[in-house]
Amino acid sequence: MCLIVFDWRPDARHGHRLLVAANRDEFHHRDTRPLQFWPGREHILGGIDDGARSEDGLPGTWMGVTRGGRFAALTNYRAPRDVNPSASSRGRLVSEFLASDLPPAEYLLDVQSRSRRYNGFNLLVGSTLGPDPQLWWHSNRSGQAPLRLKAGLYGLSNALLDTPWPKVRNAVGSMLYALAASSERTVLFRLLGDDRQAPDDELPRTGVTLARERLLSSVFIRSDDYGTRSSQVLDIGASGRIDYIERSFLPDLGPGVFQERQLEVGAPVAAAGRRADERGSAG
Repeated sequence: MCLIVFDWRPDARHGHRLLVAANRDEFHHRDTRPLQFWPGREHILGGIDDGARSEDGLPGTWMGVTRGGRFAALTNYRAPRDVNPSASSRGRLVSEFLASDLPPAEYLLDVQSRSRRYNGFNLLVGSTLGPDPQLWWHSNRSGQAPLRLKAGLYGLSNALLDTPWPKVRNAVGSMLYALAASSERTVLFRLLGDDRQAPDDELPRTGVTLARERLLSSVFIRSDDYGTRSSQVLDIGASGRIDYIERSFLPDLGPGVFQERQLEVGAPVAAAGRRADERGSAG
């Protein structure tokens, strides 16, 4: 995952507890399976990254939720000079939390104790339903202990939480608009389809080339070998209802073509292929 914006309302009695809009950016050749209830672990709902599978059969993923409202998501921390090619898969950090019953703080303390095994990451984990809703953030590049998040609107890309990269600022601003709109879902997918690149004088300097910084500066990324593979909107309601929509993009078929899967916890899968009116999202 390379962009996550989310509105966290732990005290909500109506509407959403957690609303997430996120893009997963990845190389086109990396094997991925779309949003689904996991075989053998049907309480977990998420996509599957087959490039992160391990010997115990637990797949890697970038974002997921359980029927009980456990949530986890991850972004990579961009620091190409520090990359260790033999490091453990970061996608396992999401899967391990979803498959466990550890409280979020206890799980993150365990992750912190072994964080040197991984390249840079940001990890969100939470138990969003029940009597004590919690959402936590931890990065092995922050030098800080895991942080329990207060209610609010947050943005996360490939730096630390709320680092004001142009794409983060734009996405957070658009999500503020979405929260006030009657067609919230439409606005969220529109913000996730924003492919405008930032001006050079606003680009971060993360150790990649200027051309690469430009490419990576947009919310929705397009290139021949790398780009936004899917967009997700997740709504965890205070009532316990969970709606998760994923749009998977098909770069070989051209811009604006996607497959959409909408899953509601406790309901059957609905899947359909559509051609968007806009490039990268449906308006």
